[in-house]
Order: sequence, then structure tokens, then C-alpha cells
Amino acid sequence: MKSWEQIPLFDLEPLAADEPETHSEPALFDLDDDGQKVQDVADTEAFAEPQDFATEMADASVETDCAGSESGASDGGVCTDEEKAPQPQAEVNGDALETEPTQASELDATEPAALPPASEAADGHAVIVTAAGTYTPSGHTLTGPVDSIEKLDKLIRWATLTPLGAPAQIWIVGIEACDMLGWIIDPGSEDDVDDMEILRTRAAEELTAILHATLTPMLTAGWELRGEPGHVVHLSRTTGNFTSMVDIFIEPYVWTYWNKDFGWGNRVGDMGILGSPTAGTYLPDDDLPAAQELGRRLAWCAKHLGVLPGPTPARTGAAIVDKIKRDRTRSGKGIVVTVGGPVPPLDGEPRGDLEPALGWTRIPYLEELSDATQLVSIDQRAAYLASAGMLEFGYGKPRHLRGDNALGAARQSKTPFGLWRVTLPPGDMLALPPALPLPHPHMLADQPVQTWITTVSLDALQASIADGGIGAELDDLDIAEAWVYPEQGRALDKWAKILRVARKVAVDTSDTAMKRFIGACYKGYIGRMVNPDMWTAKQMQHHHQPLWRAAIIAHCRWRGRRVAMRIARETGRWPLRTVTDSWVYPLPPGIDIADESDALGKMTLEKRAPLTEDITVILTEARDTHEINLALKAAFTDEDEGNM
Repeated sequence: MKSWEQIPLFDLEPLAADEPETHSEPALFDLDDDGQKVQDVADTEAFAEPQDFATEMADASVETDCAGSESGASDGGVCTDEEKAPQPQAEVNGDALETEPTQASELDATEPAALPPASEAADGHAVIVTAAGTYTPSGHTLTGPVDSIEKLDKLIRWATLTPLGAPAQIWIVGIEACDMLGWIIDPGSEDDVDDMEILRTRAAEELTAILHATLTPMLTAGWELRGEPGHVVHLSRTTGNFTSMVDIFIEPYVWTYWNKDFGWGNRVGDMGILGSPTAGTYLPDDDLPAAQELGRRLAWCAKHLGVLPGPTPARTGAAIVDKIKRDRTRSGKGIVVTVGGPVPPLDGEPRGDLEPALGWTRIPYLEELSDATQLVSIDQRAAYLASAGMLEFGYGKPRHLRGDNALGAARQSKTPFGLWRVTLPPGDMLALPPALPLPHPHMLADQPVQTWITTVSLDALQASIADGGIGAELDDLDIAEAWVYPEQGRALDKWAKILRVARKVAVDTSDTAMKRFIGACYKGYIGRMVNPDMWTAKQMQHHHQPLWRAAIIAHCRWRGRRVAMRIARETGRWPLRTVTDSWVYPLPPGIDIADESDALGKMTLEKRAPLTEDITVILTEARDTHEINLALKAAFTDEDEGNM
């Protein structure tokens, strides 16, 4: 019998703190302290006939109206470092935090019953704990309730879980399961605070305090805390030269955590693998359906990404990178980047991003609105992921070049990856289309600008105007300095392929939750490349790659401009607004500007709204771009509400 196979109950003698765990076949046992027999518990509803989640949830669906840290781990088990669906709600002490009611059609939610069942890919790597009992991600029943910290310790050591790109995981689902472990907090009501961040902070502090107060039995048994405990408790246990690691995820309290991956501006944003309450992809309200869906998602990640989900989407992206790195190190094939690539010391470093994303709006001409009947927004499909798989990135120790040496490096047949200090000419001096933003965000219309750009932008500026550049010669750019890297290659090609293939699976199966999660993974990871504070541990520092992120942004920006130039040539139409990788056009009927290809990076239809008489009046009478932005927002918002 494997340790994860379905068993009704189990019992083991407690392991000494220094006794190593083994994979020996466990005896059947329960978790009751008084040694209650199997037949004494077999009459309970939960375990009368042990069954998997698929059977149990199929029965349950008849009765409902639902249509539906940082840490690193090796793959060898030794870790050496640190739908109409009920509307989901975050909970505080069992009381739901209300969310705005949202129609399923608005959310494009997927019926859980239409999704494929969970595979066993995450079994042996994760366990789900509810008040009713414990389960494998695939839905096999393991044990009865875990109603003490001592039993939690016993469960973890008996399960002998192994890492999968991330430490092994225990997921506590439902507030009742937390109550059994003494993990109940009472930070107050949202009605008592003006700012929800106050409530979140208070709840996070209370959670940390109560975890410190209750985890003593595990610490006494030889476990150690890695960092401060919170919605994730990072534990490690060393026996001789063997260090085992496990992360305990406390699902009801994930809302107490905040960073840009999760967000807090609109109460609760996207919470990683658990989904988003505001988007309708969070777990179901009831514990067992929630455990079923969580298990499916864990197995999905293990099967399609090759790793368990991290505490945040960015961490999941990093875990995939690290798994590839380990595979390449073992095989001796492929690019292995082991060091970070901080921004070199730059003279005249620009404020903000090296390569800012686009954010531009213009006031329309009267003639272009005269025959327009609709507003269409197009955007690049998975833009950052597409660029990440295309580009060659530099790594190693960069060389600082000046003057002719810098210019000489730029003249090479293959421009080395790096940063270049150039002088951008005034936009007004160039024959640029007035209905597009300037080719580089640092460029000004009336004066030259000396600034640092990536190799991607250096190449883009040399492209013809028809191809999104300015047709510049290198001498025109007056290269003064450069930082170039000795090695370069497609370091993220396999990473991008794994995510691209996984995303296609999610799209093809209408798995909205996992599609959103994939998007959060690559956006989060690329976004966090710029922040060294995300990657402070020695074994994580190679994820700090701000120049890679800058190059990806520059590449997406350039590709978008090239498409805008092509659309102008083919249709004579120009955008009114662009934000990052999306473009808004006023169009007459019969014109389709989206790409036919479903490849990543191609332009796909994002939104469409009628150009009403009221919106047209606002656009034609607008005094500035701010009023244009408000009008466009109102048009698309009205259309969204009309589709509810």
C-alpha cells in the first residue's frame, strides 16, 4: 500500500523528534487520542463508506443550485533551503466578507462539473485537510479529522510527502478545520473600519500571534519555522543530513496576505491558485466542494506545470524556472543562469522603469468618427509570455564600454544584450505618424533626450517607420556608453513553452480559473524580476533580472507599434488609446483588425462597444485626453453592464 492510498482511518506510534521518517506501509489508524476503534467511527456520515470526491460531489450537486518564503526545494525529497455558482467570500472568524454579486455570464465562469477530474499528479506531494477528514488532491480519503496540532504533526510525518518544484504542502480548507487546530482569529468587522487594509493588517498580526502560540508541540517535536508564520506556515525538520520541508497553507486566511500578486484595491484580488472572489473563480463556499476543486487545481499544476503552486503566482513562475535549471544542470544541456542581473551603475539613470510600458491617449479627428459605429479594443495575446519565449537575454558579468568601444559593440552583426546610453532625437524632427505615440516613452517631441535603453529598443529604433521604428542610423543615436553581457541566449524559452502549453490546455477545456492562474504566474514572475527584495535568499537571487523584464516590455511595446502601423496601412485607421499591450480604435462596420492567428503575441479582440451618439459627442467635445479616457471607459463599462 502506498502512503496516499485510500484508507478509512489510521494510527501510528509518535515518532521521536530525531527519528527519520520512512515510507514503510502504515497501519490503519484513527487520529483520536483515546485510540477509538475503526468500527466505532465507521458509523459516522463522513466515513460510512469511504468514497472519492468525484462520487461524493456528484451526489452533493443534486442538493444544490450550483451549476456548476520564499523557499526552494530539490526534486529528490531533500530540501536544502529555505459558476450560477455561489459567490465566494473571504471569511473572518466564520463571518463572510461580502462581495459584490456578479452574474455568471459576466464572469464567463466555468461549470466545475464540465472540467476534467483531478489526476493523481499531486498525490504524494500534497494533502488537503477539512473538518471532515483528510484527502489526497485526487480525492482519496486518507484519515479522519485533524483536531489537534499533535495530530497535524503525525499526519505530516506519516504522509511522507515529497517536494515537487516547491516544498510539500498541507492545505487547511474551511474555518471549521482551523477551529479544530485552535487557529481562530477575531480582528473585528469591516463595518468598524474605514480602510480594509487596517482590518487585513490586524488579522495578519493576530494570525501570526496565534500560530506562534499553538505550534509549540510541533516545534518541540523537531520542526523549525522558516520565517514568520502567516497564511502560509513554512516548516522544516532536519534529521542528520536530511532536511524535510513542508508548507501549511491556511485557506480561510489567505485574504490576510497582501502583495501585488493578490491585490487589495478592490477588497480581495486574485489569490493565487485559490482564484479571485471578484472574478468568480474562487473556491466554492462549502468545504468539501472547495477541497475537491482545490485538489483538481493542485493536480492540474503538478501535471501541466510540473510543480506545486507557490504561495503566490510569481513564486510558481519561479519554481518552474528552478525546476528547468535543475534539469539542465543534471543533463549539462541548455542555458543555466545562476546569478542575478542587477541594473549596473548608470550615469543619468532614468527615473522609474528603464523601459516603461505604453500609456497614451489622443483626441480624435472629427472625420475619423463620422463613419465609425463601434469602439474596438484589441490586445496582444499573452504578450509578456510571447516575448519571454522569443528573446535572448544576457547573463554573466557585464562589461562597461564607452565612446567608440560602445559604438563598435553596437555595430556587431548581432547586437549584444545590454543597456545603451543614446540620444533620442526630437519627435517633431522625424516624419512620424501624428496619430501614434512616439516610438519610445522617453522620447520628447521638441527636444533631444539622452537616456538608457535596452538592446531591444536599440534594434527597434533602427527599424523603418513602417516597422515601428524611426529608421535611425547608429550614428544618429550618438551612443555614449554601454553595458553589454558576455553571454546571451533564450534563457526563458522552455519556461515560456511550459506555460504556453498549459495555457492552451486551460483555454481548450474552458478552465477559466487555471487560465487566469497561468496569466498571473507569468505576469507576476516577470513583474517581480525588478525587485531584489523578492529574491533575497542566496539560491533565489538569479530571479532578480530587471534588464530581462525591461527587454520584455520593450519588445511588447515595439510589436504593438508595428501592428498599429500595419493596421493603418491596411485600413487607414489609427488608435485613440493604448495601455501596455491593448489598443482602442473607432471603426466603421465591416472592418476587423484582430489577427486570425491564435498564436501568442498576436492581436486578439478584447472588447467591443457601440459608438453611441452620447459617447461621440463627448469624444468630439473633449478638451483633453483625460476626458477621452473617461469616455472610452464609460463606453466599455456600459457595454459590459448591458451584457449581464
